Amino acid sequence: MMTFEWPLMLWFLLALPLLVVLYIFILRRRKRAAVRYANLDLVRAAIGAGSHIRRHVPPVLMLLALAAVLLAAARPIATVTLPTQQETIILAMDVSGSMRAADVQPNRLQAAQAAAKSFVAELPSRTKVGVVAFAATASVVQAPTLSREDLVAAIDRFQLQRGTATGSGLIVALATLFPDAGIDVGQFIYGRSKQDESRSGPIGEPGKPKEPFKPVAPGSNASAAIILLSDGQRTTGPDAVDAARMAADRGVRVYTVGVGTKEGETIGFEGWSMRVRLDEESLKRVAEMTRGEYFYAGNAVDLKKIYQSLNARIAFEKKQTEVSALFAAAGALLATIAVFLSLWWFGRVL
Repeated sequence: MMTFEWPLMLWFLLALPLLVVLYIFILRRRKRAAVRYANLDLVRAAIGAGSHIRRHVPPVLMLLALAAVLLAAARPIATVTLPTQQETIILAMDVSGSMRAADVQPNRLQAAQAAAKSFVAELPSRTKVGVVAFAATASVVQAPTLSREDLVAAIDRFQLQRGTATGSGLIVALATLFPDAGIDVGQFIYGRSKQDESRSGPIGEPGKPKEPFKPVAPGSNASAAIILLSDGQRTTGPDAVDAARMAADRGVRVYTVGVGTKEGETIGFEGWSMRVRLDEESLKRVAEMTRGEYFYAGNAVDLKKIYQSLNARIAFEKKQTEVSALFAAAGALLATIAVFLSLWWFGRVL
């Protein structure tokens, strides 16, 4: 659907029918003033029906050109699909013990690694990608980089650990996206108090004045995104919903991918066993709060398709953009064609 920034300009389109009436009036006036031939039928036969039709083509094209220019003046806005301006994407990947479950072959982690590497390989070369791994804690495995080789190596280094702190993964991902925002990871994850509430800086760089944080509309940040892959079963750390609220306040969309089956599987390791099921509700809530989207991956094939779908969504996105230039260009083209045909057929400009 198309909207207009200056809709009042559309009233000028009402002048077009008047121009058509004026054109017909001028034609009839010329006809009455023309020299009358003795044999008018013979003259018409000599001119031919094609010439009679052709003389109306340039004026019609000029009328269409004027209509296009008037539409351009109204500043039309349309929803179009454009290359995204996404600059940085963080892959936040679950490496908890539940990811050893084999309900996704060969197991959840290996399937996720393979799909993530395919996703990274197909991203535009200008897009930076960082990798965060989380289990009971979260850490940056690879800082945002353009090097696809470094990213693949980082994904291959994953080691399974105990615990699942989905919220911690999101918070570390946000701190990685905004290193200068003064996000105190220790306070959010471990509850540590700051030494100075009035001054803070990037992680490991205290002392810079803290600027007042101003929330923005959810999903409004077009230069960053987080892709969270997990079975969703949080066992420790901050609430993922609270972390999602932080992402929403910064305009960052979080796309969540639920890996595993809804029935789950019983896994054992070092003398303990547990039933691991996919917790879709929390993943859906995170995606909904941040204006992202949730995807379900029941097997390795689905997981790869989901990453391909995410790639397409991030490489291209729908935006409302002004298309006045297109209408203006169309008007200029039509006017040029009208003048050319008039000179070619009749040796005059209209």
